[in-house]
Amino acid sequence: MILQFLLLTISFFSAIKEETRVIDWDPNKRLSWEDFKGEPNPASTNAALTNSSITVEFGYSNTGLKYNIKCRFNKLLSWGRIKNDHILSHEQGHFDIAEIYARKLNKALSAYVFNRNTVSRDVNAIYDDVIKLHHKAQEQYDDETDYSRNFKEQEEWKNRIAAELKILESFAKYRR
Repeated sequence: MILQFLLLTISFFSAIKEETRVIDWDPNKRLSWEDFKGEPNPASTNAALTNSSITVEFGYSNTGLKYNIKCRFNKLLSWGRIKNDHILSHEQGHFDIAEIYARKLNKALSAYVFNRNTVSRDVNAIYDDVIKLHHKAQEQYDDETDYSRNFKEQEEWKNRIAAELKILESFAKYRR
């Protein structure tokens, strides 16, 4: 009984620690500078840095594949050196692009035809393919907006991101 209480207590505090460290992507929650808890990298020339991740946990049984995707912002690894609304909007764009690719991962996994013999390899290959495209999109975003300095391109990307989120809205429910 004491061991069970200790395990529950440890699990509870681990969940609290993770909750204060990460933010799950949410259409109703925009990033604020208070979310950027990391220290700026002195070797970097960036005005700010958003650390986001897309993860998938999966399992399977005779009934098929079950999975849970997470798109998260890491507060402790994200930082801002120049803190204004324009830069914050650019950083929100990075987090929103991660959400786009979380939805694309959900779309790809939803279309997956379950094969018990190759499911682990298949899911990992799907994940790797989507993450490669995600990283390419993040780089393209920074290149085309010149890290937010090209205001015209920044506005075009903002519209493109919003449109893509809308198009993929039916794949937003990937938390199971």
